[in-house]
Amino acid sequence: MATVKKTLISFMIITLGAAAYALGFVWCYAPNGIAFGGVTGVAQILNYLIPALPVGVTVIVLNIPLFLLGWKLIGGRLLVSSLYAMFLSSVFIDLLTAVYSWQPMDPMLATIFGGVLMGLSLGLVFQQGATTGGTDLLARLLKLKLAWLPMGKLLMGIDLAVILSVAAAFGTLKAALYGLVALYITSIVMDGVLYGMDKAKVAYIISDRNKEISEAIFKGLDRGVTILHGQGAYTGKEKDVLMCAFKQREITAIKAAVKEIDPNAFLIVCDAHDVLGEGFKEYKKDDL
Repeated sequence: MATVKKTLISFMIITLGAAAYALGFVWCYAPNGIAFGGVTGVAQILNYLIPALPVGVTVIVLNIPLFLLGWKLIGGRLLVSSLYAMFLSSVFIDLLTAVYSWQPMDPMLATIFGGVLMGLSLGLVFQQGATTGGTDLLARLLKLKLAWLPMGKLLMGIDLAVILSVAAAFGTLKAALYGLVALYITSIVMDGVLYGMDKAKVAYIISDRNKEISEAIFKGLDRGVTILHGQGAYTGKEKDVLMCAFKQREITAIKAAVKEIDPNAFLIVCDAHDVLGEGFKEYKKDDL
């Protein structure tokens, strides 16, 4: 039952992401002639050259060979969710295009909000282990080999060539320039959705009252503390260093607890990402 509920929630999030993807395209990109990356960008070119070809249907047709290629590498479950996201986003594009006449707006506003909507949508879809097909699927496959590269940057590199092609088809450099700005915004927002919500902090504490500080942290804040053995470079004196990982929202409480016990304590707080273990997230083989 829990698995079914989790799957339903996942597909609801993918549906929301697909809707945001379609809205960003029909509201911000298409009416303003802004170059779009990926297979949707290729469909944009074909629609511009042959208006009778709907963008959504064209995207589905162009994705067929890519999904056949990804079947073996990405796995059945991920492929099904990706097919769902791709099909739904394509249907939403054609549906929104049919029900309303989307008018051009200020190009820079379209670029900014289009990039935000695309980044949000792709982040939500990727977060559920799916893709919207096309170069998104290609980026997901490349991520298996280039695990160290953030998805936003990987996708940005792939989409660059398509954006330049769209600009060439439209016959204007502005389309490419706005498209590049939108693509940059998309990559930042997408990486923020995928990785930014997992922000954590690590504190290093040097004090003469380590035992009291440790107890205050793991009893009062329910966080573990690790003792690192250090040595002063100048004095040569050995001194223990406390290390504690905690969530962003707990930073004020950590500082207050340390300074209340030892006002002279030396405290260093650093950003931390992808913290795995008790109290944080679990490791998953297919994590982005």
